[in-house]
Amino acid sequence: MLLQEQIAQVIDDQQEKFVRLPLGVSRDILPQVPCIDHFATIVTGIRRCGKSTLLLQILRQNFDRALFLNFEDIRLSAFETADFTRLLNEIEKRKADVLFFDEIQTVSGWETFIHQLLRDCFKVFVSGSNASLLRTETATHLTGRQVSVELFPFSYSEFLQFKNLQASAKTFELYLKTGGMPEFVKTERQIVLTSLADDILIKDIAVRHSLKDTDSLRRLALYLNTNIGRQVSANRLTNLFGIKSASTLLEYFSYLQDCYLFYFIPQFSYSLKTQIRNPKKIYTVDTGLSNALAFKVGEDAGFLLENAVFLHLRRRYKEIYYFTETGECDFVVMEKAQPARLIQVCYLLDDKNLDRELNGVRGAMKFFNKPNGTIVTFNQTDRFETTDGTIDVVPACVFFAETVYAEITDNPAS
Repeated sequence: MLLQEQIAQVIDDQQEKFVRLPLGVSRDILPQVPCIDHFATIVTGIRRCGKSTLLLQILRQNFDRALFLNFEDIRLSAFETADFTRLLNEIEKRKADVLFFDEIQTVSGWETFIHQLLRDCFKVFVSGSNASLLRTETATHLTGRQVSVELFPFSYSEFLQFKNLQASAKTFELYLKTGGMPEFVKTERQIVLTSLADDILIKDIAVRHSLKDTDSLRRLALYLNTNIGRQVSANRLTNLFGIKSASTLLEYFSYLQDCYLFYFIPQFSYSLKTQIRNPKKIYTVDTGLSNALAFKVGEDAGFLLENAVFLHLRRRYKEIYYFTETGECDFVVMEKAQPARLIQVCYLLDDKNLDRELNGVRGAMKFFNKPNGTIVTFNQTDRFETTDGTIDVVPACVFFAETVYAEITDNPAS
């Protein structure tokens, strides 16, 4: 439990630092962030991807002032549910009607407090680095009064703005190597990425879930980072890291995904059981982070490109699968139970792989009865007319120039 004056001091200190933050690059998602009366806007994403800066951009774009409070401040480590009453006193004393809370989910009973604020007509924005913010129990407490957005590291367009560069094959190659974590893009110091990974594995996973075997967790994370774009199965990895149970590995997978470090996408099937049974393909949240941590060499550029394409699609779409029949199509994007896009990724098309890459897309086009598909390459342009439809070959810098975020209209709690 905290004293009233302690809460007041933390608010004053943090507020001063928050409003002095540089606005930085205007994030692509900013125009799509909903500001709806009587709804909490929840911003999630990996640590240090720029959530606080996005909140400041929201403030500057939509409001004159707001109260900001980050619950990860060590001075708030003793904050308890009962202290929400004191916090409310401070909010009322400052006559603040727009509230920004960072990592508030670390305090028990936060959902009830937010619900009360919404009933009292406050505008509330919540940010956090764990997907637990969007769990079903949260939706229950907020009775459907939430909309959410997921913030990623810099997109290619944001990277170009930050570095004051133009789109080209050369700058896209730099983006694949650097990734989009804002602080690393700014400093290019690898310790930024290695310390980030350590914070996630220890603070967000090991401590949060009371895991004692942190060595196995680290080895698993390094293995996954080294195998982006490949299929992984908990059953096949059992005993590889001293983890003897497939169910324990699946729990570790969920922890790594909840903190936005990795994404596991299923093989497409109309059967949910088949989706669950088949191996998942693994992607990381940032190619720069993968480069910093994984044991790999230059020939993995194709997997980095595939990872970057996945992230570009994931910014806009929620349902993404890989497809395997006679061949493999890297990405099937679904919208409203219909295939929206069929995308293959190949760093360099040549005589050795052309038939394989075309057949992978054609198999998906035939299966879904869709007359077009796309192959994303590093720097090639072409078009193939086949009996199954048209396949366009596009260079990465063109593909990544398309709109990143679609309009956010759904309630992800549903």
